[in-house]
Amino acid sequence: MNNTFNAKRFGWLFKKILIERKMQTFGFTGLALSIVLIIYVFCKSLIGFGAAQNLTFIWGLTGGGCFLASFVFSYFSSNASGISYLTLPASHFEKWLTGMLIAVVLYPTIFLVFYRIMDASFVALYHNSLDTNSPFYKTAYASVYIFPFNGRLAGKVYNMFFIFAPTVFLGSLYFNKVSFIKVALLFCAFCFTVFALNWVIAKLLLGDINSAFPFRDVSMSVGKSIGPEEGIIEMPSTVYRIYSPCIDYLVPALFFALAYIRLREKEF
Repeated sequence: MNNTFNAKRFGWLFKKILIERKMQTFGFTGLALSIVLIIYVFCKSLIGFGAAQNLTFIWGLTGGGCFLASFVFSYFSSNASGISYLTLPASHFEKWLTGMLIAVVLYPTIFLVFYRIMDASFVALYHNSLDTNSPFYKTAYASVYIFPFNGRLAGKVYNMFFIFAPTVFLGSLYFNKVSFIKVALLFCAFCFTVFALNWVIAKLLLGDINSAFPFRDVSMSVGKSIGPEEGIIEMPSTVYRIYSPCIDYLVPALFFALAYIRLREKEF
């Protein structure tokens, strides 16, 4: 039998984890989807469909997915459960792959299906409630539409998910307890440090600046007359074409690979 991967053995492991950890997987997923529904209804009534769709999509996919990723390897919160997990008759690759499927495939798939059904239902109810004889019917009808999964915002949320999820996924193997909070604090500290260093370097090189976003652009006031205009120095397009794929694809892949290495070396 293959010591790295065996489909039958992997199937048993995946089924065992789903059955034994119902609350951590299906329970949390159900809770996350319920919160998404509540937020959607609440925001739709207060600030409109567009804001409700955007907010719940961002929170549901990125927030919910990252929180679930922090629970995938919560076995190590105690020595007994951790040792029991490490001694399961399955390879480290199969255990790592099981966590990947739950956090990066299973949850996003369930969320996207749920979100599409929820969003389409509310949009259909709104369209059906409109007065077809109203002179503003077409305008009102067109103003509310189903959230596009291939839109610009959705693309940014996918990128966020595939950056934050592997970060939390990796952190859950380094911190045995409250890993989500610890990783969140470390991530915020890292971002603050990067932004601060970027601001200081831009300040030293360019003088008076209005804003500086790491690896993207720097803005400053141009001209000394009344009401000076704002000038922006952007990253060269050739450099951006290299930098962007690295952040979107290479870094997440690296973090997932590091999580596998960490799982193989995991000890108490």
